[in-house]
Amino acid sequence: MPVSRSQLMSFFDELNIPVSTIDHEPVFTVAESAGLHERIPGGHTKNLFLKDKKGNLFLVVALHDATIDLKRISPVIGASGRVSFGKADLLEEVLGVTPGSVTPFSILNDKEAQRVSVVFDAKMMKQDVLNFHPLLNDASTAISADGLMAFAKGCGHEARVLAVSEEAQKVTEDL
Repeated sequence: MPVSRSQLMSFFDELNIPVSTIDHEPVFTVAESAGLHERIPGGHTKNLFLKDKKGNLFLVVALHDATIDLKRISPVIGASGRVSFGKADLLEEVLGVTPGSVTPFSILNDKEAQRVSVVFDAKMMKQDVLNFHPLLNDASTAISADGLMAFAKGCGHEARVLAVSEEAQKVTEDL
């Protein structure tokens, strides 16, 4: 049985991670969420549930407007060959959420099995505040980048911060 929103909030409390949540109309795509950006401060995000040719699973999280080339991301995240989007039934089985509600908070549902490799885009992690669905797409929960890393660790995941977006790669190249 997937974790509920109230169980997620209790887990944040257990880890002493401050969050704040704003309820809103359900949004299913990054485009639909554009209207929320003015009302909810902080970095808005997209979450990609990916699978490689060997069946390895990845959750890649980046800013909503990040450019991510699925043809080039494989070596960056350590995938075997090309990646593709994981199917909805696999997403529900592994992370306990449906398409449109994908969130890094869903790794709480993967705490025992540890099937998903979690990757946060380096540019996103420079934001002070990040916004994610609290398991359903009818709310947004704000958390700090440090809080997000502590959450992942609390779920037993060693989240990696990598330059997966073209924007993050450009910053890295310019250094």
